[in-house]
Amino acid sequence: MEKVREEAKPNPAATAGLLSNIFFWWLNPLFRTGYKRRLEEADMYEVLAEDRSERLGQDLKRYWDVEVQKATKEMRPPRLGRVIIRCYWKPYAVLGFFTLVEEVIKVVQPVILGKMIEYFENYDPNDKTALHETIGYAVGLSVCVIGLAVLHHLYFYHVQRTGMKIRVAMCHMIYEKALLLSSSSLGKTTTGQIVNLLSNDVNRFDDVTIFLHFLWVGPLQAATVVGLLWLEIGPSCLAGMVVLMFLMPVQTMFGRLFSKFRSKMAVLTDSRIRTMNEVVSGIRIIKMYAWEKPFAALVSDVRRKEISKIMKSSYLRGLNMASFFCASKIIVFITFTLYVLLGNTISASRVFVTVSLYSAVRLTVTLFFPNAIEKLFESRVSIRRIQEFLLLEEMTKIGSTLTRDDKSDISVEIQDLLCYWDKVRRSPFIEYNNLSVSVRAPRLTHVLPLWARIHPQSSLLSSILGELPHEKGALKVRGQLTYAAQQPWVFPGTIRSNILFGKELEPQKYERVIRACALKRDLELLPDGDLTAIGDRGATLSGGQKARVNLARAVYQDADIYLLDDPLSAVDAEVGRHLFEQCICGLLKNKPRILVTHQLQYLKAANQIVVLKEGHMVAKGTYTELRQSGLDFTSLLEEEEQQQQQQLPPADISTRSRTMSQNSTVSKASSAQSVPGKRDAGGQTETTVSFLKRLTDRLYFYLLGGVHHAGLVVGSLVSIRTMREADEQEKLNDADVANVTRSGRNLTRELDRDFYLGVYGGLTAATVIFGFVRNMVLFNVLVKCAQALHDRMFDAILRTPVRFFDINPIGRVLNRFSKDIGQLDSNLPWTFVDFIQLFLQVVGVIAVSASVIPWILIPVVPLLLFFLYLRRYFLQTSRDVKRLESTTRSPVFSHLSSSLQGLWTIRAFGAEERFQKAFDAHQDLHSEAWFLFLTTSRWFAVRLDGICSIFVTITTFGCLLLRDQLDAGSVGLALTYSVTLMGMFQWGVRQSAEVENMMTSVERVAEYTELESEAPWETDKRPPPDWPRKGLVTFDGVNFSYSVDGPVVLRDLKATFRPKEKVGVVGRTGAGKSSLVSALFRLAEPRGKIYIDGILTSEIGLHDLRRSVSIIPQDPVLFAGSMRKNLDPFSQHTDEELWNALQEVQLKTAVEELPGKLETVLAESGSNFSVGQRQLVCLARAILRRNRILVIDEATANVDPRTDELIQRTIRDKFRDCTVLTIAHRLNTIIDSDRILVLDAGRIDGYDEPYALLRDPGGLFYKMVQQTGKQEAAALLQTAKEVSVIGEASPSAVDFFYYYFVLNNVCQTAALRQSVCMCTSP
Repeated sequence: MEKVREEAKPNPAATAGLLSNIFFWWLNPLFRTGYKRRLEEADMYEVLAEDRSERLGQDLKRYWDVEVQKATKEMRPPRLGRVIIRCYWKPYAVLGFFTLVEEVIKVVQPVILGKMIEYFENYDPNDKTALHETIGYAVGLSVCVIGLAVLHHLYFYHVQRTGMKIRVAMCHMIYEKALLLSSSSLGKTTTGQIVNLLSNDVNRFDDVTIFLHFLWVGPLQAATVVGLLWLEIGPSCLAGMVVLMFLMPVQTMFGRLFSKFRSKMAVLTDSRIRTMNEVVSGIRIIKMYAWEKPFAALVSDVRRKEISKIMKSSYLRGLNMASFFCASKIIVFITFTLYVLLGNTISASRVFVTVSLYSAVRLTVTLFFPNAIEKLFESRVSIRRIQEFLLLEEMTKIGSTLTRDDKSDISVEIQDLLCYWDKVRRSPFIEYNNLSVSVRAPRLTHVLPLWARIHPQSSLLSSILGELPHEKGALKVRGQLTYAAQQPWVFPGTIRSNILFGKELEPQKYERVIRACALKRDLELLPDGDLTAIGDRGATLSGGQKARVNLARAVYQDADIYLLDDPLSAVDAEVGRHLFEQCICGLLKNKPRILVTHQLQYLKAANQIVVLKEGHMVAKGTYTELRQSGLDFTSLLEEEEQQQQQQLPPADISTRSRTMSQNSTVSKASSAQSVPGKRDAGGQTETTVSFLKRLTDRLYFYLLGGVHHAGLVVGSLVSIRTMREADEQEKLNDADVANVTRSGRNLTRELDRDFYLGVYGGLTAATVIFGFVRNMVLFNVLVKCAQALHDRMFDAILRTPVRFFDINPIGRVLNRFSKDIGQLDSNLPWTFVDFIQLFLQVVGVIAVSASVIPWILIPVVPLLLFFLYLRRYFLQTSRDVKRLESTTRSPVFSHLSSSLQGLWTIRAFGAEERFQKAFDAHQDLHSEAWFLFLTTSRWFAVRLDGICSIFVTITTFGCLLLRDQLDAGSVGLALTYSVTLMGMFQWGVRQSAEVENMMTSVERVAEYTELESEAPWETDKRPPPDWPRKGLVTFDGVNFSYSVDGPVVLRDLKATFRPKEKVGVVGRTGAGKSSLVSALFRLAEPRGKIYIDGILTSEIGLHDLRRSVSIIPQDPVLFAGSMRKNLDPFSQHTDEELWNALQEVQLKTAVEELPGKLETVLAESGSNFSVGQRQLVCLARAILRRNRILVIDEATANVDPRTDELIQRTIRDKFRDCTVLTIAHRLNTIIDSDRILVLDAGRIDGYDEPYALLRDPGGLFYKMVQQTGKQEAAALLQTAKEVSVIGEASPSAVDFFYYYFVLNNVCQTAALRQSVCMCTSP
């Protein structure tokens, strides 16, 4: 596999000095670069050694293994929470000391402040001792402020790094577990759930570590503050503390409720992402079936439930934030009301010391402590979910590695196996009664499956691989296995990396493999040869090319035993013969090979043939032995008189000109994007549109969902402003009360106590009411905004052409729906509300301070200008860092998704460690970006707090310089507010930067809302309801390419498919057969005209067109859910119709044996059914649709001859009155068609009756038939000749002869034909 990235720059943090680490000076060069130009991945620093994914994951895994062993001994479930504590408690406990020191400083500050105000209360110009003492207090206050700035950010940097370490280690363990999951475990989880664990659940560790220490610091600080308040204002302080203590359990309750909603929300998010994964994976089928609207309804339903939970949790968060905001107002009001009513006289020092002490404890008790509880409960939910995943059953390896001396002992031995896919339900089961197979080197063993409801041949290979555990019987494997899967799997990367699969490049061996697997010519046609990048699911390759890359990968590995699961079915006869002779019997001739195949013409080359039927071994032996035994399989072959076989020279294969079919045409475009920098398609650098801040912010509100939402926003802002005015008045009122004693001298004015208390109480009540209303309204608006954005993005995704999914990895699309929508749902609303709240508070503080001491504006103006410059300077880099963090996260999900799709192959090749390393490399790349995100935020915050501490110092010493002009109240107000401003201002500015950074997610989602859209689903021109009545299809000068700038894959196609006509479509791999289907379904817009029953298809809506044409696709797609949902997703048919359809395709018995029958829930992608069974389900869907036109796109390539025969018979019977287009590699499938369309390089080479085409020796079809072998060619010619004769007979004769030729096709040996006919008669 390719490197995830080139060598990174060394991390300057590793060698930075003490001061550089405290003030983050080592980041200055990065900020200079970021200010000049856009930052790229190459600008990021290497991840620190102690933060590497592999190291962190292995450390945590060691603790987990110990816990699992201990739990097993003690007969209890293992506890993941305990493991995390054991692994990280020591370094995390040290950080608790920082928190303690920081909170002590916060408590000491108000005491120093009180001493300074006392000096002004008892001001004596001649008392130099008091002045010197006060200067000492001023120095102490300044030191406290600077100390807070440094300590606070050092603490936050280190706790966030701890959170990052836990998250990275957990991701490592989750991925490692995913690679080890057994087949039964894979049925219990889904790709969507694992993606959700990796995208959302692990992020709780980033949050919980920040606040956890406040669980013990909070109560300690509260007790200290109560003591100091008692000394200051006596028993009155208890009233305020009662309010605080009341808030703690209330917010704890909020935490529990939040946790409850979070659990439900996580399940719904899992479900939504799983559905999204299915939609993106099966988008081609969804579009061909015109199922977009019902799937949109499905996602919309889950999303609606999810939004309901998000809204409730957002309201809780809003109440939490409002209670924190209003707590100080209520506490101060109650405390001083009680203090005054008890007959005490208030002074400036008492008021400001009390307010400052309450402020110090309020942040901890009402924000950090409840947040700690909330995050702790959230984390418990996530830990429980991850723990359940980590405890799923793992598979056990069967193969053993042999030394060089033991190579002669290579073998596979099987004896009477009984296997269950699902042990609990004990179904579907495979029972190999009397199966005794021994494979030794060098032998070729053919496993020949006869038709069965459950396909035992793939299950047999699964058993050998260890994927399907056996209940009883013996299975011994000696030697290293390698495996070529029936459904080819390619991972994001280059073709070369897919073939090498981690092995070193040996040019001569590599060249031999390329030639043996018939890839030489294909690679010459690709823009970058074998360095062409291919995306998720091999989107740039045709089915045949994927199959050959898959085979080449297996051949290149120097394994002991080769398991080949029908690798010849996806290629045409010529290529199939080449692969068999040059590869399977050529390069691999000295190796033991187990080949599962339906290609009967190759059986003679086998050393041993095993015939399976319904889980039983019905025959075993050499070709000669079985032929003499007269068993069923021999009736599938015609006796061959001559030993020689006609075959093409290998050179002919590589010189034949081919074009890429279907998705392969996008390779030029996609490789052009992905090859630079040698990055794989899964890790292509994503770019998002760079919006200016103003435009970004407007965009967010533009998408809110119309006038209604805009009105709500305006209303909420008005309420905020009103509330702020009330708050300012209340603070001014505070100052007036404080000024009752005028600097502690001479006169005391009596005020109307009841009047002022009434005004004060009214303003406090208004503040509380508006605070709560404002939060509720804002959260409501912002969550609805997230919903509107999600709906628009999903709608755009459904409407975009298929090409988009060919060039964008699944991980990238899922990242938008998981991480980015998660940001919009949860993080953005509260960050935005917090920013609005802080911004208005800062404005209020400065306004009130300036109204009392106008000179305070002198330092504020230059500092504000510097703030704005610093913010702009920071955002240039910060935005790029946030973008890099988002784009480096996508490959992590892509790698996970791709690994789960190719899990069997990865395990068969023993490549788990290599894929784990690749995952760790993707994680390290993301950690580099995340580390920069953490440190750049701290760099900014330290400088903001540094400037604020300068402001506090200037204000403090300014008060002493102007001591003759100021009274105690003014000094108290100026100092209290400047100290408050310090934490608040920097947090407000950082929250504004955070909102702007989170706008990256809005940008990314908005980018997907504006994707190119395909033609409308419905237009004004609607065809008649019963269209098409006849099924006449006409192609008139059709040219087709998959993109505007892509190569033309169909050229000037002119053909007519008559009503009720059965047309076969053949051609070499890459001739344009599947492109013909894409043109008919308008998956990309063809140039030229296609008519169905005289109606031009380009003038009608896509849904009208696609609903009227049925398709049985090349890759059968089943969706997670019940069998009923897969047959009839949207309940349009009765149970009787469903059972009848299953009966027609002979699946009724298989479904009746399932535990829940039609309601049985299938595994993700229907993986607990064989490919053949999935294909039959697709056939049942086509029967239910009852359309006049049926397209079969190589649907029988992966099924055995009996299933193929069943499909063909069902099509003849059920679609007798339909026009049927059959694309096929097996020529015997289409040889009895009315006419055959032969394509070559996108052009029509021939279009006539089969027999007419076979009479033209120069035609491509004639050559293709000859390449199947002499006896097969003779049989095909005979069938074509007889069909030609039947064509002139009456309809009843046609039916009679059709069934005769089906039997003829199956029973081609003259000696056995009579007995077989007797067996099939009633």
